Amino acid sequence: MKVVVKPYAKAFINFAAHRDDILCVTADLTSSCEVDGFRDLYPNKFISMGMTEQNMMSFCGALALEGFYPFIHTFAVFLYRRPLDQIIASVAFPNRKVRLMGFLPGITTPGGITHQAIEDIAVLRSLPNMTILETGDATEVETVLNIADSIEGPVYVRILRGEVIRLFDTPFEFNKLRLLQKGSDILLLTSGIMTEEALKVTSLLKTKNISICHLHVSTLKPFAQTEFLDYLSSVKKGVITMENHTIVGGLGSIAAEIMAENGINKKLIRLGLKDTFAHGASLKYLMKEYKMDAAALIEAVESLLNIKTFITENDFIDTRDELKQVIDKTEDL
Repeated sequence: MKVVVKPYAKAFINFAAHRDDILCVTADLTSSCEVDGFRDLYPNKFISMGMTEQNMMSFCGALALEGFYPFIHTFAVFLYRRPLDQIIASVAFPNRKVRLMGFLPGITTPGGITHQAIEDIAVLRSLPNMTILETGDATEVETVLNIADSIEGPVYVRILRGEVIRLFDTPFEFNKLRLLQKGSDILLLTSGIMTEEALKVTSLLKTKNISICHLHVSTLKPFAQTEFLDYLSSVKKGVITMENHTIVGGLGSIAAEIMAENGINKKLIRLGLKDTFAHGASLKYLMKEYKMDAAALIEAVESLLNIKTFITENDFIDTRDELKQVIDKTEDL
């Protein structure tokens, strides 16, 4: 594994450079969303709308009506809270090909409630016609653009920025669960940054004779229901979900809905924000404070299996520390 610096910046240039139908749109967060390089190279395909998200959404709906494919870049929280009515009326209802590229999803920012998109999946999953994708590593950041472009109708993408770890050798696959580890005791579903967090301890749990089937989820709507049920039938005890989001309406709710609708009598433990807002702090602190980290996964496994693993935090491999390529700093706004 290694860390890739700003994988999205290069990926977007490579993707959009020779496409006259693609327009790069921002809301006064150009460099923060890593498209300043594209702006400098292709100014005629770049539009900065300023901090006018509602107007921007309606404008991009009109661009799509005229045959353009706008890719909107801003922080995730600004993509759906303020302009929700415009998303519905100008993008989702007419099923326009607008791509919402949301940076700093969940608690990946220290900005507190005004900047943390903790209910974006819940809100946008409820909109007809909306597809929702989430990147979990540098490879998925680099390859999600072609997937988003291939989908008819609007697409919302949770994008990672800055220094992004590379976990996967194969590209983003639409509506496909990525099998990371086979197992027969517990089915573990992780999405986004939570996959990296879970990987700190999944191999360690295996040494304790705990058999975990670990799936990485990158397509949240639609969801690979049949595939999920097939994996679920192969485990004996239950399911754990880990998400960078409130446990209401996101990955945990998706799993709960499918299990309930199909009469699956297995326990489900959801790790994520539990009916609370998160305050501003570093990602590492927030993950621990709100029990969303590897230690919380250990506790969930112990609860589900009714055992003690005697694994402590000193036993964890901190991926970022091991790589020694990342300067430990709070994510800038």
